[in-house]
Amino acid sequence: MKKYISLIAVFLTVGMAGCKKDYLSLENNPNQPSITTPDLALSAAEVNVAAIVQTGYPEYGVWSGYWTTSGNYVPNQSINEYQFTTGTFTGVWDALYLNLSNLNTLQNLAAQNPASANYQAIAMILKAYDFEQIVDNFNDAPYSQAFNPKILTPVYDKGQAIYEDLGKQLDAAIALINKNTGLGPTTSDIVFKGNMTSWKKFANTLKLRLAIHVSTKTPTDPLVTDLASTAGEGYLDGTTQATANPGYTGSNSGAGISQENPFYGTYGLDVTGNPTFPNNYYRANTYAVTFFKNNNDPRAARYYAATTGAGFPPINGNTFGDILHNLQNPGTSGVGPGLLVSPTQSAILLSGAESLFLQAEALLKGMNITGAATTPATPQLAYEAAITASFVSLGLTSAQATTYYTQPINNVGYVASTTPETAILTQKWASLLGLFNLEAYNEYRRTGIPALPSSVDPAAISSTLPTRILYPTSELSTNSANLGAEGTISQFTSKIFWAQ
Repeated sequence: MKKYISLIAVFLTVGMAGCKKDYLSLENNPNQPSITTPDLALSAAEVNVAAIVQTGYPEYGVWSGYWTTSGNYVPNQSINEYQFTTGTFTGVWDALYLNLSNLNTLQNLAAQNPASANYQAIAMILKAYDFEQIVDNFNDAPYSQAFNPKILTPVYDKGQAIYEDLGKQLDAAIALINKNTGLGPTTSDIVFKGNMTSWKKFANTLKLRLAIHVSTKTPTDPLVTDLASTAGEGYLDGTTQATANPGYTGSNSGAGISQENPFYGTYGLDVTGNPTFPNNYYRANTYAVTFFKNNNDPRAARYYAATTGAGFPPINGNTFGDILHNLQNPGTSGVGPGLLVSPTQSAILLSGAESLFLQAEALLKGMNITGAATTPATPQLAYEAAITASFVSLGLTSAQATTYYTQPINNVGYVASTTPETAILTQKWASLLGLFNLEAYNEYRRTGIPALPSSVDPAAISSTLPTRILYPTSELSTNSANLGAEGTISQFTSKIFWAQ
């Protein structure tokens, strides 16, 4: 693993910074940094947190049945045929560890002053958010030794051990907020503007997500049994979700760097108003289009743009991997107006809809999360509130949501569904489209719901979807001994510890 201790820029950008090996030259003591302030460190780290989660996972969007690759281009072997290596999908590892180093710097800096306890707690929460992504992508990873300046080649901790400690770190962050009497951040906090009640709800929702992930295989895991200890702090919901916005604009900075919302700037239009390459490249997947059509779901026209070619359905997609019948862009739908609202839109880190679906599953499984007055009292109420939150977030109305979920259709109407858990997971998948590709694929790997299609490309090297991506080449070159101790990693048989 490369050692990352980064200098955090005074100005905010949505780009991911470069990586540096000569980390010891950047600070005299990485555990006592003197090059920044908590406010600057916080804002910059939050910008990068948002950029990573909003732009880092297009392959999972395809494998989750949301998107396909465009017929305008040569088929993508890595995505369509699963022919990827340690040199593919490498950016997310480096970006996450770089930002985790920034957050670790913030945590250590804030810990020096009791009045900065809220900054310390926020850093701990966001570290849990980023480390969860590390585990969900790669399973085992450097954790306990990751930021020790005396250790250049940190050992790999087990994914399950990392998860368990993340739960403890979230508990500690909540406790730190509760006992803090000092000042907290205000405008430098681009997520909640210093509202520490909302930060506690975010932390508690992350804790619930960790518990839900492990509950399928280990329902008595400590992450599950400990939920009651913080249930009274509440969870994100339809009125409070975790979003970041440093002041995104539709223009470039003075240095020529785009200041657009990272999702909009990647999958929408650039600052000149022209479609980006990913906007042209990722098109609707027939699997999702068919789901929305068959269930009279108005979200289709918000997730997907209308086709422009004559004679095609308004919302139309390609079949994943079908190189013989792959339609070019006029016959297929691109990213829709419910996702591409404007270059100034906030970046969502964890949505109210996802939180409510987590609560619905937890209530169905009898987990103790009922200490919060805002928690819906039953799985059905949480499920319906989650669908409503999904509709509203896309620019639809709560009345449209009610019309939708009262249909007597399996996996749409709660009462009409054969298996409530399948309904919850299916509708959760429908709510994560586009902005939350990693979490959608996590849920498929955890539960197998919904039954996503594998590629029909005849050159595909497997008839099943990948179980994971591979460790990056950078890790092979800088921490080969510890990575080698993990054994042979396969994208089809090596699984994240919580997966089926």
